[in-house]
Amino acid sequence: MSGRSTTHNAPGGDRGPAAAGRTGRRLSGLAVALGMVLFLGGFVWGAIVYRPYTVPTTSMAPTIGAGDRVLAQRVDDADVRRGDVVVFRDENWADVPIIKRVVAVGGDTVSCCDNGRLKVNGKEIDEPYLPRDAVAGLSTFPAVTVPEGRLFLLGDERSGSVDSTAHLTDAANGTVARSAVQARVDAVVWPMDGMLPAPTGFRELGSLSSPGPLPAVVAMIAGGAVLVLAGAAYGPLAQRAAASRARAAKPAGTADRPGAGASGGR
Repeated sequence: MSGRSTTHNAPGGDRGPAAAGRTGRRLSGLAVALGMVLFLGGFVWGAIVYRPYTVPTTSMAPTIGAGDRVLAQRVDDADVRRGDVVVFRDENWADVPIIKRVVAVGGDTVSCCDNGRLKVNGKEIDEPYLPRDAVAGLSTFPAVTVPEGRLFLLGDERSGSVDSTAHLTDAANGTVARSAVQARVDAVVWPMDGMLPAPTGFRELGSLSSPGPLPAVVAMIAGGAVLVLAGAAYGPLAQRAAASRARAAKPAGTADRPGAGASGGR
């Protein structure tokens, strides 16, 4: 009678953990690839839609302070509406990009100030974004009817802003052509103040501009970064888990090398 001892593995004992390890590597690679697509796609989308600007003065305080960096969405000039904060360039004002708020568009009549409030088409405009002491600093100006295709713009810091009120004696009565608008400011990104609040005081005069896609762009970039990091971490973890399962699946006394556990006795 032979005293030989034999070794054998449970069916699928090696194949199961190995297959799990391969699956983990595939899932890891897929997550990293998808994350890179989202991450880079978000940056490309943002670069196509937005332009960064640095604001050099306090004329838009407290909405935008001196030195703040903003993201402005490229828009068609026909899409500019009342309440929008826009970037424009007019050589009669200055040969640099300027940021102001649109308070009246072509056909509107604008004046200041009854009861300390701006009036557009006979309606007093509620402007909660103005500084608390703005009423004392508001400068009165006569009614101006804005020509078609032009805009009347003011800074939120009304007492110190060089805006349409400083150009009332110009040929265009302080107005700027719609075509001079380069972009519409969506958010302050440094410091991270976020999206500009909606200028709801102008809603009675017409529809407001819809926010740009910045939240979706940020979500794509953040989601992509999370997937890349999670995928890169998952691969090694899955391999370790598969190796642990493989070791645990070996029966007691199983040899690590072929034939190492065999003995002959006669």
